[in-house]
Amino acid sequence: MKKKNTVLSVLLIIFFVIVALITILPLLLLFVSSFRPGSDLMRYGLNFDVNWATANLDNYQLLFSGQNNYFTWYKNSLVITVVQVVLALFLSACVGYGFAMYNFKFKNALFACVLVVMMIPTEVIILPLYQLVIKLGIMDSMWGIILPYVVVPMLIFFFRQYLSGIPKDFLDAARVDGCTEYGIFARIMVPLMKPSFAAMGIYQGMSSWNNFLWPMIVVRSQTKITLPVGLQSLMSPYGNNYDILIAGSCFAIVPILILFICFQSYFIEGMTAGGVKG
Repeated sequence: MKKKNTVLSVLLIIFFVIVALITILPLLLLFVSSFRPGSDLMRYGLNFDVNWATANLDNYQLLFSGQNNYFTWYKNSLVITVVQVVLALFLSACVGYGFAMYNFKFKNALFACVLVVMMIPTEVIILPLYQLVIKLGIMDSMWGIILPYVVVPMLIFFFRQYLSGIPKDFLDAARVDGCTEYGIFARIMVPLMKPSFAAMGIYQGMSSWNNFLWPMIVVRSQTKITLPVGLQSLMSPYGNNYDILIAGSCFAIVPILILFICFQSYFIEGMTAGGVKG
């Protein structure tokens, strides 16, 4: 039996190593291609057959030279992502906390509405959202991108599931000690929710950072567009700037990698706990 378990463990390790290599391969291909001249990319496309004699840092020099709006796009994406993540985590956590810890009229019906909205693709509600943004007068602004995503049904569902696994005895003990309802949430629940905040922070951060369709619809000014929209604008019928596009895509991965590396342990713990039905 012990030998059988050892063989199974070795096979699992080999399997996961293969999966990891398959996952890393596109990133490695992107990184290697960022050192190739634009003419080679146009002629041969993305491949590992690199002529290292012609490989150079010209693409990165062109990217960092300031001859384009890349860093403006980068800054816009960073600001929008940070603000959107902070607001989405706070507001969604409050709603999820209410669903998990309190009993009120139409609670189940309202939560069913959250589930229904969660299953509706964003593309279906693009037109109503667009009309709402026009009426609010926030077209061509960062708030036009941020506000529609500050309360996320997926996050509400996750926080509700996570908090359902926390005993309500914590709330009763805090009330006996004279703590207010807001104090219970801020002083007791928020520290207990750190794994869920980390997990959903990574999820929402990736969604906000990679969001393409909605910013492309809302924003018109070149100085206000986000990084995904800006990179897409490099591809046009009048010229394809593959050199800047590849180098810019490599540099765009950095914030998400840093975010995941810093919070990966919390991410695994939070996703495991949030998947348990209360």
